[in-house]
Amino acid sequence: MRGCSSFAVVRLLRLGALLGAFGLLGLVVPRQLPAADDDELNAAQEQAMKAAVRKVAPCVVQIETTGGTELISGGRIRKGVGPTTGLIVSSDGYIISSAFNFANRPSAVHVSVPGRPTREVARIVATDTTRMLTLLKIAATGLPVPVAAPKSSMQVGQWALALGRTLDPNVEHPPSVSVGIISALGRIWGKAIQTDAKVSPVNYGGPLIDIRGRVLGVLVPASPQGQDETAGVEWYDSGIGFAIPLEDINAVLPRLKEGKDLKRGLLGITPRSGDLYSAPPVVGTVAPDSAAAKAGIQPGDVIIEVDGQPVTRHAQLLHLLGGKYEGDVISLKVRRGKEEIKFDNLVLSGTVKVMAHGFLGVLPVRDDPELGEEVRYVFPKSPADKAGLKPGDRIMKIGPDAKQLRPFSGRDELTGLLNTLSPGAKLKVEVIRKDGKKTETLDVVLDQVPDVVPDALPERASAQKALAPRKRGGPKLPAIDKKERPEPPGKDDKNEEAKEENKAAKKPEIGLRKRSSPSQDREYWLYVPENYDPNISHALVVWLHPAGRFGQKPEDILDLWSEACQQHHLILLGPKSENETGWTASESEAVLQAVQEVLGQYTIDRQRIVAHGMGVGGQLAFYLGFHARDLIRGVATTAAVLTSQPKDNILHQRLSFFIVAGQKDPLVKEIADSKAKLVERKFPVIYREIPDKGHEYLDGTTLKELIRWIDSLDRQ
Repeated sequence: MRGCSSFAVVRLLRLGALLGAFGLLGLVVPRQLPAADDDELNAAQEQAMKAAVRKVAPCVVQIETTGGTELISGGRIRKGVGPTTGLIVSSDGYIISSAFNFANRPSAVHVSVPGRPTREVARIVATDTTRMLTLLKIAATGLPVPVAAPKSSMQVGQWALALGRTLDPNVEHPPSVSVGIISALGRIWGKAIQTDAKVSPVNYGGPLIDIRGRVLGVLVPASPQGQDETAGVEWYDSGIGFAIPLEDINAVLPRLKEGKDLKRGLLGITPRSGDLYSAPPVVGTVAPDSAAAKAGIQPGDVIIEVDGQPVTRHAQLLHLLGGKYEGDVISLKVRRGKEEIKFDNLVLSGTVKVMAHGFLGVLPVRDDPELGEEVRYVFPKSPADKAGLKPGDRIMKIGPDAKQLRPFSGRDELTGLLNTLSPGAKLKVEVIRKDGKKTETLDVVLDQVPDVVPDALPERASAQKALAPRKRGGPKLPAIDKKERPEPPGKDDKNEEAKEENKAAKKPEIGLRKRSSPSQDREYWLYVPENYDPNISHALVVWLHPAGRFGQKPEDILDLWSEACQQHHLILLGPKSENETGWTASESEAVLQAVQEVLGQYTIDRQRIVAHGMGVGGQLAFYLGFHARDLIRGVATTAAVLTSQPKDNILHQRLSFFIVAGQKDPLVKEIADSKAKLVERKFPVIYREIPDKGHEYLDGTTLKELIRWIDSLDRQ
């Protein structure tokens, strides 16, 4: 098949599937197919597809819900008032559908079944929260059940037809059909089939079938980054759709029939690196009381095998664990130093205890290449304050006791060490005093990060040596993200130094600049203050404008921010949405590409990259915070509602929130609820309500506080 285009290959695959379908349908296929024109081929395809739809149509039902909330996912999505789709999976009245169809928690559910004269009252039996499916039950027997296509028979390129029953109120008519192919297998961490057939709320819960009338899977919205029932809904009709294999659904059907929701099986670890696809699967943190903690897995362990299958990247680990449920048993092998340790009969848990960051109570002096860390500011009443730390003191070592004090080099290494510790942890801290240069060892008990912003901060925030090579004194430390600090001395250090020298050699563009994305398909603006110095690390604020006119032009926001950019070393980045109604999650990739481009050209403080938005721009800021954890360290929103359940706090990827609402904003209650959701997940949150403000931008007082919050994001 050398020289064939990808289109030609797909067409041959489709033709093969079509001919196989003719045989199964009892149609005579000549030994030598005469050359057929496009009309004849299209007619043959249409005949086979109609036969496949007729075969499965009696099993496709229409679902109508009443009651419940109109807005779901925190107000981001409006639940449609029309019917949805389901698939009969058991002759005694069990029907499976997408959990999305019940995200508004309806008070009543009715099902129309082909061949039955009246609608049936249905009850919700259980939900599979890892595959986002809901099982219903109606009082009926003798229902038709579809044939499941074996997963072993599925091939990329074969026909796939997406069916739904939402457009036509008469269930005796054929269901709606969208035609495509299977475009990938084992997606969404091994749980789903991917298709290019149009998939949307029109057919969520309906079947994806093959040309033989067998059910490949049940259509659901899905995303590799999301876990709730609305994850992936933003991709509707985009050519990226997902279906859960019916073979897998049938395997867990007995458990769902028992009426107990099925939860995702959790190991309870986070990776050290944010790079899932190339970095080795090194354990960064282990959640207390998790399956991993009970088994004895430790930070720094390298996972090398799951259930006998080798693992070299964290993405492989997610793929192998993605389809597991609470209570499932796995075996795991790790490498700890030079030793390999195997953990058999490890029982996955359904929940993981959320951990908060331990708080010492200091701000560091940034861009200091010397060993240890100079203290810039001590938070009042913090553990550091109670222990007697003062601005100007230099922290040199920390450890659980005097015999295990560990030296470190710079802010990022100290932050990495603190990331492994929770509130209540006891520490010894060795410091060199500013006055007298005396060395002392202090006792500290870490606290939780407070919801306060300093009223004022010392003007000296940087040692202004960001490009100077860092001094090394201690051993290589675990649990520090490779992206957030250089490796120990060696070739990589030299490469990094060369990059910094090249960056410094090029005269940076300053002032307001209008740019195009690397792919030339998007525009954004960039403001770099006139006093930009590459030896001072700058915070990066990504401004995500709301719908409407305000904020789309750089002048709208620069009038408020330019002076602060000069005084506090901030760079502003302003991407532009192409949608009149505001941002969508699908635009996040273009935003992140612009961020990466700026990171490569300016000295950016990786601990102070902030997504800041208003309205729908704020909603995208929330999204970026949870889906770009390796980049975003702060989310600042105004007049924006958190539109989904927040992800867990990841200790080695700190994330903080500054949420503002106007007291007269109609959404003020929902915005306040956003804070509650985040606090429950142990995220540090500053929440402010501005008197006499509605759905508006910040007032001057709150803006100044936000700028101080950004200046203190690297608190420890």
